[in-house]
Amino acid sequence: MLNELFSSVLTGETGFLGFLACSAASIFLGLLAAWCYTYKNHCNKGFVQSLVVLPLLVQVVIMLVNGSIGTGVAVAGAFSLVRFRSVPGGAREIVSIFLSMAIGLATGMGYLAVAALLTVFACCAGLLLARLDFGEKQTRERILRITIPESLDYEGVFEDLMESYTSRWELVSVRTANMGSLYKLSYRITMKPGAGEKAFLDDLRCRNGNLEISCGKISSNEELL
Repeated sequence: MLNELFSSVLTGETGFLGFLACSAASIFLGLLAAWCYTYKNHCNKGFVQSLVVLPLLVQVVIMLVNGSIGTGVAVAGAFSLVRFRSVPGGAREIVSIFLSMAIGLATGMGYLAVAALLTVFACCAGLLLARLDFGEKQTRERILRITIPESLDYEGVFEDLMESYTSRWELVSVRTANMGSLYKLSYRITMKPGAGEKAFLDDLRCRNGNLEISCGKISSNEELL
């Protein structure tokens, strides 16, 4: 019984009903994978819609190849060109694309039960990890940017404040602005537990002549494979 359930629905030549069944499964499972991707994640409309359609496209390609080695090599070469026409994505985007392609591969070969179980297991694992915030670091790490006049020597001018409010700090970059009359300093800092950011910024303003200061979290764009 289980062996029949996990066998391919495509026997011999692909019929019209078999194509419709595989296509419907690709769209439905693609919708499920796309919905899982949107959970607790900042989403792009075009990317989410692409996750829905991608399994269907891969399924049709697999059906067209149908065991032909020459056609398979040509299709692989065509897919490899897509990489140079796309921007780098984060880890979650890449995993979602692989999941959609795996769904298309399974439905294209007629293994609908395998595709359904793969989607359910992958989505459940993703939702559980997102719900538990697995791997997320509870840190007070920040990016601090300070603008100072050229007359102020930035070497050591903020060290005592950094020691008082932060447990770790590092000067990442220094650049000039406004025809060299200003310096823009970028620090990577970790606030001490209980240290107030407002009090820290107020003390910094007293040192830099009340020029521009910004303090924010580390960008999530660093989440790459």
